[in-house]
Amino acid sequence: MHILVNGVRLFVDVANFGLVPGPHGLHERPTLLMLHGGPGFDHVAFKEAFAQLADVAQVVFYDHRGNGRSEGDDPATWTLAQWADDVKGLCDALGIVRPIVCGLSFGGVVAQAYATRHPDHPGKLILLSTAARTDFPTIVAAFARVGGPEVAAVAESYWMNPTAEGRARYFERCVPFYRHRRDRPPADLSRVIMRPEVSLHFNGPRNEHGRFDFRADLGRLRCPVLLMAGEHDPIVPMPLAEETAAAIPSHLLRFERLIGCGHQIHGDDPERVFGAMRAFISGPDAPVMAG
Repeated sequence: MHILVNGVRLFVDVANFGLVPGPHGLHERPTLLMLHGGPGFDHVAFKEAFAQLADVAQVVFYDHRGNGRSEGDDPATWTLAQWADDVKGLCDALGIVRPIVCGLSFGGVVAQAYATRHPDHPGKLILLSTAARTDFPTIVAAFARVGGPEVAAVAESYWMNPTAEGRARYFERCVPFYRHRRDRPPADLSRVIMRPEVSLHFNGPRNEHGRFDFRADLGRLRCPVLLMAGEHDPIVPMPLAEETAAAIPSHLLRFERLIGCGHQIHGDDPERVFGAMRAFISGPDAPVMAG
């Protein structure tokens, strides 16, 4: 379906019931709002994996404005502030109160923008493979560790000067290292609607990708936060994840360092990732201590 949010129609899909019949009437599941990565992708790449959380929450997927099947062709609105306000606007349009908002990679950056702009709105926040800021030299060095100097050179070339040609080369040489475990198949991107113009608008040190920094703002968070990061993630190297964790109030945070995982932590270690998410979703709404 398409839902009108802040002047554009966003594509939305829902995995399951929010009200579940039971022996004593209807039971209301919490709502898990999923924010996909990118930008320039859609929700399809992670839809099948995260739909399994339908046993503990009503799972709502959508495409960010300008991405996938959503409207929004004005590059002036392809900003973290607008994407963040769209999260709240979508919840308002659907009548979702105190959502559990989960952002993966770029979606986690949008989730941070949303939660710091609207700190009283989320019920809980899940941040997967994401960080409060980008540091390109740290990312290039991480690619050198996991893929060698040639892969690092391709990553540096794209991130420092994003072009369509460099993006294609990056997908060919660097994206395979998003998955650490070689015995598991890579993510299937064949069904994903790509909008590379959105990526090129956002990526790089001269664009918002190189300028955002939520470290000072994360101290305003008021809801429990689950932060999960892969030890071998070349896009969000562990030092960036650790400084993100340090910026979140400790009494709100559960921080999971995942040994043997790259950027796609839900593909490398689905048992631990989805186990931690289920426990967090089903756990108390009050602040949780770091684990």
